[in-house]
Formats: sequence, C-alpha cells, structure tokens
Amino acid sequence: MSFRKLSLREGMNNTGEIGAVLIGRNEGDRLVRALAAVTGQVARVVYVDSGSTDSSVAAAEAAGAQVVELDLSVPFTAARARNAGLDALLAVGPLTYVQFIDGDCELQPSWLETAMALLESHPKAAVACGRRHERFPEASVYNRLCDQEWDTPIGQADACGGDSLMRVEAVEAVGGFDPTLIAGEEPELCLRLRRAGWTIHRLDTEMTLHDAAMTRFSQFAKRMVRSGWAYAEGADRYGKGPERYNVSEVRRIWLWSLIVPSTTTMLALGWLITGHGWLGILALLGIFTYPAMILKIARYRHKSFGDPWGSALAYGLFIKLGRPWQLKGMLDYRAHKACGGEAKIIEYKDVPEGRT
Repeated sequence: MSFRKLSLREGMNNTGEIGAVLIGRNEGDRLVRALAAVTGQVARVVYVDSGSTDSSVAAAEAAGAQVVELDLSVPFTAARARNAGLDALLAVGPLTYVQFIDGDCELQPSWLETAMALLESHPKAAVACGRRHERFPEASVYNRLCDQEWDTPIGQADACGGDSLMRVEAVEAVGGFDPTLIAGEEPELCLRLRRAGWTIHRLDTEMTLHDAAMTRFSQFAKRMVRSGWAYAEGADRYGKGPERYNVSEVRRIWLWSLIVPSTTTMLALGWLITGHGWLGILALLGIFTYPAMILKIARYRHKSFGDPWGSALAYGLFIKLGRPWQLKGMLDYRAHKACGGEAKIIEYKDVPEGRT
C-alpha cells in the first residue's frame, strides 16, 4: 500500500510535534554521533542515562538534550529508561509521536518523514520501524550477523526493535514499556499493542545506523543468553494466549540445544556398547540434522533477503552455535523466578578503555 510522504514541517503543523528519547550507558562517541544525528530533526530530545561513568551526560547536555539520570538504587532496564524519557518529554508538553533510539544508533535523515507518513495514513498504526544497518558489518562476523538480524520482512509485523517511531496515544493506552523486563521489552509492548487493536509496520526505508561493537564469541554468547532469557520470560507470561507467544522459539531452543544432542549421544553410546548398527545409523542421522538445518536457514536467508551464500551459511551456523547459550538464558530465568529477587541486565558490550 502506498502513502503520501509528508514533510516534517507539514506533519508537525497537522499532528503536533515529534520528540525523541535516546537511552544509553557508557556509549562514548557512539552517543555523540547519535545526538548529532537527531538534533534538529525533532522538537525535543531527552537522553536517559543508566549510570554511565564516562562523559555521556556532559555530551548530551552539550548537544542541547534534556538529561534524565536514572536512580541508581533501582535496577536499570531499557524499558524503564524509555518510560522515563517519554515522561520527561510529556512533562514539557503534548506530543503526537515519539522516536525511540538506542544510544549506539544514528537516525537517518529521511526516516522521520517516511515513518510519520505511514502513521498518518494508518490511524490504528502504533509503530513504524525501518531498516537498521550495522555501521561496521565488516569488522567481525558477529557485527555482520547483527546486520542480517536487523533485515526483517516488510509490511505489517508482530514486533519492532529498540529504534522506532511510536504514536504516543497508543503507548500511553497500554501503559508503556514493562520496566521489569531486562530483555525483549519491545516485542512485549507490541504484543499488548496488537491485543488492543493497534498495528505495527516495518518499512523498506533506512532508519538507523547501529554499532554493535561485537568482536568476540564471548560477546555473542552473552547476547544469546539475553535472548534466551527474553524468550523464556515471554513464553511464561503469554505463551498460553492465542498468539502462543515465544512458544515455538522456546521449543526450538530445547530441541536443538538439549534434546537432539542428548538423544544422538545416547544412540551413539548404545551402538558402541551393543554393536547394533541401526543405533549407529540413527546417531549419524542425528548428527546430520545440524548441517541440514544450517543449510535450510541459509537458503531462506539467500532467497528471502538476498544474503550472499557465505553470509547466509554463517548466519545459519551461528544460529545453531548460539542455541546452548540461549538455553542457559532460559535456565537462568527459571532459576531467577524460583529464587526471587530482581533481575539484572545482561550486557554484551565492553566498557571502552579508560572507563570503569
């Protein structure tokens, strides 16, 4: 469906002003670039800081952004930071739209006009999100994996990521982000929005540049732990609903990180102990399911998104390599739920040299 592109000035005159909320912690130069990119594109900018020990707060103040520093006595979450930023924006005056941006992302010049046009032409559209690209996809295979992850199907969607233009009315109607979630807060918000009759839209438009800064497998593993936690918590909360939220993903994690390898191992041991050839054949079939699934994922990426075969195969490989760490995240969530207490955010980025 096509829609007419509005200018920012025309959009603001007709529908009210657009504000932006940036969130971050120790982002350094990434935050400086993020602030420079959004300044001048929106009416008001709020930066929410989650306990940075670098010059992030000073950089935001120098850029003219309103700064909100979160209370250190309450656990940090991205959801809590986004809610605090929106509250600060609305305390100054009403807004029709809010652009949420992670502090390691740069807003692209044409994004707001295109996204606002979509929301204007779809009165029940709550969220517009576009293409997030990695700034340095060639720096590591992990950065390239992120760039591929950001490339999602175009059209009406189930969820968005951390960068998106949202209708303030819709966000307020469902109570904003859930501040208790340490991961997966955007899909969870989108689920509540869809249940309330709102829609989410993914546009084929450049939205932001992101700097994942992942150069080691240990960072990738932490990121997978975080995603496993988010899948488990989401399924725990909403898995019995009509959407079967996160249920299939949780099952895939159990299947490929535990059930298939343990069954294959038992079959192989049975073959070695008993000498029954059929057990060995079944064990081999179990082993070969992994390259078969990697190839299946790669073919999907190549056909649907145009990924070169090398990148598509790497994507499939790392999806499988990440499953055990996702299982760890799911088990960590279960342990946390059983023991109680407050969950802590799982960070995969390093604190840049010279900071604590």
